[in-house]
Amino acid sequence: MYPITISPEEIAQLPRAAFTGTIVVIDKLDERFDAAIRYLRRQKVIGFDTESRPTFSPDQPHYGTSLLQLSGPEKAFLFRIKFIGMPEKLCAILSHPDIVKVGAAVTDDIHGLQKFRGFNPNGFVDLQKIGWEYGIREKGVKKMAGIILGVRISKNQQLSNWEADRLSQPQRLYAATDAWVCREMYLKLQQSEKHPLTLEEFDPEKAEALKRAAERAKRAEEEARRAAERRAAGKGPSRSARRRAARRRRKAAAAAQKAAQEKEL
Repeated sequence: MYPITISPEEIAQLPRAAFTGTIVVIDKLDERFDAAIRYLRRQKVIGFDTESRPTFSPDQPHYGTSLLQLSGPEKAFLFRIKFIGMPEKLCAILSHPDIVKVGAAVTDDIHGLQKFRGFNPNGFVDLQKIGWEYGIREKGVKKMAGIILGVRISKNQQLSNWEADRLSQPQRLYAATDAWVCREMYLKLQQSEKHPLTLEEFDPEKAEALKRAAERAKRAEEEARRAAERRAAGKGPSRSARRRAARRRRKAAAAAQKAAQEKEL
């Protein structure tokens, strides 16, 4: 079983890990691009991530997606989207249902890429959406890597300029590692036994809210039962008291219904 969470202090004690394979930056539609597509087409599982130039103040523009990272076991490709756009061959990889693309919070990444060219995403796995099945509450890549793989990855380059004329070596290593580690976590999970989180473990606040709503509904039912008994004995409450009780029942019923809907989500 995996631990539900992990602290920064525990992560700091873990061995550092980074991608050790070949990193290829693609900023032109040349032979390197074609070679990357051929390699990725042969993969069953690839790691997926994107990077955007950060903004540090409200008056700065939103720069959009700058980089797409796709990684196999020994090669990682960094596609500079602002330079090459989203070519049809690259979109075909992201639309292929038999090539598993693994990332974290992939929906936002996909939407960012679709602004360059529309495509139908297929074969994506979001680690944030499956971690709970293995007893993991954390959703950040760094913490998930610590829990699943027992390693520490660096996030130092996360807020660097991904639209620089030339990506630095630390940027390249960071970008490749982020995609690669998602692939490695997925493969490890596929070999692991599932231990789904309970609602109390997954979202303690929601669990407590559901508990309080159920208690309110139970109290309202009890009050309604007592009122019915009093009326049957000829000792019914006043009209105003009945109205107050009816309002309480309606509020309790509405709270119970909302709690049930949240539980389904």
